[in-house]
Amino acid sequence: MIRGALLAAAMLPLTLAASTQDTTVDVTGAQPAPRNVILIIGDGMDDQQITIARNYLKGMEGELLLDGLPMRGVAQVLAYADTTSKTPVYVADSANTATSMATGEITSRGRISTSPGDDQDITTIIELAEQAGYRTGLVTTSSVTDATPAAFAAHISVRVCENPDAMVQVTYRDILLGDCSNDLKANGGPGSIAEQLAVSGVDVILGGGMKHFEPNVEGSNQSVLALAEESGFTTLNSRDALAASAPDQRLLGLFAPSHLPVRLRGENGREAEAPEPSVLNSVHRYLGDVEQPAVMNCEPEPAFEGTPSLQQMTDIALRNLSHKNDKGFFLMIESASIDKKAHERKPCGSIGELEQLEEALASALAFSATQPDTLVLVTADHSQAAQLIPYESLFARYPIPTFSPGKVARIRTPEGSVMVVNYATTNFVMEEHTGANVPVFGNAAAVGYVAPYIRQPELFDLMRDYLDLN
Repeated sequence: MIRGALLAAAMLPLTLAASTQDTTVDVTGAQPAPRNVILIIGDGMDDQQITIARNYLKGMEGELLLDGLPMRGVAQVLAYADTTSKTPVYVADSANTATSMATGEITSRGRISTSPGDDQDITTIIELAEQAGYRTGLVTTSSVTDATPAAFAAHISVRVCENPDAMVQVTYRDILLGDCSNDLKANGGPGSIAEQLAVSGVDVILGGGMKHFEPNVEGSNQSVLALAEESGFTTLNSRDALAASAPDQRLLGLFAPSHLPVRLRGENGREAEAPEPSVLNSVHRYLGDVEQPAVMNCEPEPAFEGTPSLQQMTDIALRNLSHKNDKGFFLMIESASIDKKAHERKPCGSIGELEQLEEALASALAFSATQPDTLVLVTADHSQAAQLIPYESLFARYPIPTFSPGKVARIRTPEGSVMVVNYATTNFVMEEHTGANVPVFGNAAAVGYVAPYIRQPELFDLMRDYLDLN
């Protein structure tokens, strides 16, 4: 019944949706209603991930809350090489795609709201909204310094420069990941992502990433966390502290050292595994047989206990951003580990993250039912490696061993069947992104306002125009 009520609220009459686009001046002098934009991003949430989660959470014939939204389209994902020549790159990352949504500009992989080649800062929708008097918020299950949230409120040449100790010659096991020397404060730059967030005008920032706020500010004996408190943030580090926070506070909640724990995992931490062909198969691919990985269950992730859920963080953000606010707000909400667990070949983790996105969406739709001038958009930054493949191959009737060349997880579903998720983009320890379109969903305010097919940077244009930030 709750879900039905929420969908009914989301599907308010289309005349109401049309009215939200009316910018006619009210000559009576009445105060215009607040206008709000809630952008929900499922990192790596393509149609494969949605289908996998739907099958597990709702059953093959079931529906997610996403499925009932009245507007659905697709966005083409765009990226450039890191030059001024605008050479296309057909598979993107979270940094450049979040930049597309946050700024309306196409950049190169790894960049946080800076231009390819010449490294110029690009104004974000949060910066425009703040200048116009709107409140702003960022909520994520990743570190708040991670690429997606960072792109809405920071500018830096390489996404790995998350704190003052990770700015020059950033390496991992002697592999150079990037260098942000030009962004150092000593060189006239804005500093690391954490330092930029600490002095930003964002009203609510909730997620993980405490370890990035513990180092001292560049050239100072003061920690980045202390700088944030000096800048007006009330800092939080637990679910209880979040629940006890006041609606009139600016909040910086950091609930884990890095990314927040996920809700689900494969039993005993299992991930996708490679099928094992017999010795005869190495003699000839038509000989022998193959042993598939054992079927696994999804189970609760113990580390998730005590962590604020995405919905709990969303509810607090909506409360604070709307409290005594006659102007409106912009809020970005990210379910980050759909992508992170796909990189790790852990489909149960991705399923649990998509369930968290559904719960945050329920809160967003309930809020929009009380404030109809609220545009709710749900999308992804890019597609990911997971694919749903048959439990029994279509070619099993042929007398040859047939199996995936990648790694597979065979998951027992609540409806008593087995779902097989395949990962086969690379032989590296982490899977790759892929280059498909990503879905775009919207509430009633999006009907007739968002076209069925858009390019990802156009999301910025739509949100900017809805808030009249021109």
